[in-house]
Amino acid sequence: MDAFANTIEEGLRTTYARRLFKPFARAIVQYRLVEPNDRIAVCISGGKDSMLMAKLFQELKRHNKFPFELVFLVMDPGYARENRALIEHNAALLNIPVTIFETDIFENVYHIEKSPCYLCARMRRGHLYHRAQELGCNKIALGHHYDDVIETILMGMLYGGQVQTMLPKLKSANFAGMELIRPMYFVREKDIVAWKNANGLRFLQCACKFTETCATQGTGSKRQRVKELIRELKQEDKQVEQNIFKSVENVSLSTIMAYKDKDGIRHRFDEDL
Repeated sequence: MDAFANTIEEGLRTTYARRLFKPFARAIVQYRLVEPNDRIAVCISGGKDSMLMAKLFQELKRHNKFPFELVFLVMDPGYARENRALIEHNAALLNIPVTIFETDIFENVYHIEKSPCYLCARMRRGHLYHRAQELGCNKIALGHHYDDVIETILMGMLYGGQVQTMLPKLKSANFAGMELIRPMYFVREKDIVAWKNANGLRFLQCACKFTETCATQGTGSKRQRVKELIRELKQEDKQVEQNIFKSVENVSLSTIMAYKDKDGIRHRFDEDL
């Protein structure tokens, strides 16, 4: 297994350096996601994104330009036995020394009819913050990538009636001194898939109790529809993805109807007229 992990690591330094490691490092530098003496909980769900993030963090650590520590944290929210085994197998295969802790999240949300996925995600994040803090970490790292960001922007507009995005980092409102970071912010999903396929790796489809059927269940999801929409639009204009990403960096408050400030106070365009 060490030989295979070494091959993976060498590939991240050569074949996939430009498409994976460089955008990973760019986000870390541009948004100051990793700082001296950080202790970061690298949160691994078992999917391709978080497993790759763990390997990229190991590569970053190898450069070690300043001191920081990593904890590779896996939360088991109630996985089926075979799914838990797959995570453990991949961690060993890729030489990722994971720390696993268990929760009963899936059991708690199983009978929730309204927004179970939203509740599950909030509960998972809360448990990750809590466990990371117990382990002496000051940050948790999640594996959301560039495509997640642009899809979230469109989903918020089309289905939520709001303009928002996934930020590359944010302070926790409920866990003092804790911060969430997204170092895969500039990494494209197609490049993650290419890396996975080229190395013959198999990961969980999603962090869901029904992971084994998630691929078929997801075909009708809102996120999947947004993926398809972006793909269609890109055929007409290759800059569509970049334009969506940049749209939340180029907001002109003087030309929008209303907005909420950081305290949640709503301001209208005509309040000073």
